[in-house]
Amino acid sequence: MLFQRFQTSITQLYDYQTIKQSRVVIFTDPQTSNTLIHKTLSDAVLRFDFICYLCIIMAKKPFTPIPPMAELPPAEEINVQEILNKYLNGEIDLICVLGPTASGKTRYAVQLARQINTLLEASCCDSASEKRATPLAAGGGARSAGVGRVLFAAESQQLAGAEIISADSRQVYRGMDIGTGKDLSEYEEIPYHLMDIVDAGSKYNIFEYQRDFEKAYKDIRNRGGIPILCGGSGLYIEAATCGYSLPEVQPDPELRAELEKKTDEELIAQLASLKPLHNTTDYDTRKRLIRALEIAIYEAEHPVQHTSFLPKNTYYIGTLVSRDERNARIDRRLDARLEEGMVEEIRGLIDGTHPALAPDHRPIMAEDLIYYGLEYKFVTLYITGELTYDQMRTQLATAIHQFAKRQMTWFRGMERKGIRIHWTNV
Repeated sequence: MLFQRFQTSITQLYDYQTIKQSRVVIFTDPQTSNTLIHKTLSDAVLRFDFICYLCIIMAKKPFTPIPPMAELPPAEEINVQEILNKYLNGEIDLICVLGPTASGKTRYAVQLARQINTLLEASCCDSASEKRATPLAAGGGARSAGVGRVLFAAESQQLAGAEIISADSRQVYRGMDIGTGKDLSEYEEIPYHLMDIVDAGSKYNIFEYQRDFEKAYKDIRNRGGIPILCGGSGLYIEAATCGYSLPEVQPDPELRAELEKKTDEELIAQLASLKPLHNTTDYDTRKRLIRALEIAIYEAEHPVQHTSFLPKNTYYIGTLVSRDERNARIDRRLDARLEEGMVEEIRGLIDGTHPALAPDHRPIMAEDLIYYGLEYKFVTLYITGELTYDQMRTQLATAIHQFAKRQMTWFRGMERKGIRIHWTNV
């Protein structure tokens, strides 16, 4: 295990940015468990020390090669008119825009909604001028994919335009704006749903999301709108589009008391025996770990059924950027959010001064904010004095990079299950 950890350190050290930013590097000898601290004077000194130490280790234990990163999926051009035609013909009943953090999915979803609305407006104008009255039959077949085809269906169905449903597990919370990247200004005239629907400090869950998604989806469809699901929470997206019937799991005090007696390692092992550990946020705090295990135990005892209300045919679009560009965007966006006042936002939640906490201005416990992970975890640790500002910035950036990688792993896993994702460069 120690040698594997050292291998991870090696990978990190060979990353130029890590080397450039490092001041102190800690190695642990797997043979003696002695800790060696190397103060770096320059990149060259660090590389020399590293190579010498590696030679010593390799002489004692064989080195296991690190597998290469998986290739990015191929990109394709997205034909918006074709997607709209498929929706109007009943071939699809939901459009889903997904992607890792900082891949531009929100901007793309808003742009997609505007393009759809432009096509609908154009078809309505053409309809008024040409007086065409023959509707397109539901599920109709082989007509040419032109504006005329959109025209018939749009007129007959009286579509109201595209609306966006968020699939982000943290944007549901009021007052958690900068840290969750709501970017509400980007939506402008495009209606959005499932943001700012619960109080910060509460524990929103996947069952509640599926219930709220159903309401928003039905509402949009009943008003003649075109729903676009947009987000990076793979579990939420699958819950909304794959027909999972998720039970509402109530807290079990007796079970929790029993689980509290176990170590974190025992709890993780038990959780792994019940479900794949796709997302490390399930166990990044002890409270989350026990809750995840509580849900997993309940689901093991109550087999999951499939629902009938969810979309049957979803058209998935994945926003694609290179890893280097994605990481660069993450770093730039993090710095921008820090300058925008992310620390102040979270401090206001902790001390009760945030406007979203009115009228009672009840403070949110630090452990509850840590529960949300990423920005709220590391900034809270900085505010409470457990991390310096530089430590917070560095560790948070690393955590977001790792999170984006896990998101892509989840989405590629969806593809292995048979879900077709149309990846496109943004």
